[in-house]
Amino acid sequence: MTLRGLPFPRTAIGRASLLPPPPWHYSGDLITVEYRTDPDAIAALLPEGVGLANDDEDPGAVAFIWADWQSCGDDRSELLDPVRAQYREAFVVVRCRFRGQLYSRCLFIWVDKDFALVRGHLQGYPKKMGSIHQTRPVTVGSAGPRLEAGGRFGMTLAAADRRLAEATVTLTGPSTSGGFVNSHPMLHHRYMPRLELDGTDSLAEVVTMSGVNLDLGPAFCGTATLDLFDSPTEELTLIAPREIIGGYFRSVGTTFAGGTTLEE
Repeated sequence: MTLRGLPFPRTAIGRASLLPPPPWHYSGDLITVEYRTDPDAIAALLPEGVGLANDDEDPGAVAFIWADWQSCGDDRSELLDPVRAQYREAFVVVRCRFRGQLYSRCLFIWVDKDFALVRGHLQGYPKKMGSIHQTRPVTVGSAGPRLEAGGRFGMTLAAADRRLAEATVTLTGPSTSGGFVNSHPMLHHRYMPRLELDGTDSLAEVVTMSGVNLDLGPAFCGTATLDLFDSPTEELTLIAPREIIGGYFRSVGTTFAGGTTLEE
């Protein structure tokens, strides 16, 4: 019998699979705080074979991104059952070099839905469960900021009952981009330890990916604040800010249709 499902559970019908068949489409609002930290602290979080960005590429630059997403497969069925489409995440991105090429790399990431967690593991994102919130812009009324100068946004991240990060962005006007750190193809490592737990992996790959059919809304920039907090199960404070660069808001649409294996 042929079992269907990506990735599991796999059944003859395939309906019970946690993920729909790819491609996967995403639309969401991203709020970014960019800052600088100690480049050596970033280097300590990079695996063997992956190096810091060059000195002229701002190797200490970090992007802390909050995202309010809606996603679906090609048949868009999730959009009529939104519990399967909507999720939020917060993630930390740096820039790095592998085999002479500049990449963006996700060091830490938290999501609030199981399908987003497992989808990320398949892609190589080191996703964990968390509680993520961000202010949403409005076009009517006064229960939210407008996408204009003076609009103020707040973002929070918690995991395992502990507050890990809180941030604000106050818009000052339009921008030509949504930031510079998370603007390159992603470099991920996909790992799965052997069941014998003997220190070796059944799966160990270096992969890269970029979205296709990118659809970008207007970008806005502004001033930002960011505070990180200690936790017995996290390492965020190792890359605490030394200097805040700025904040950004941008709505983004993209499609994931697969990546490329660079090294096994």
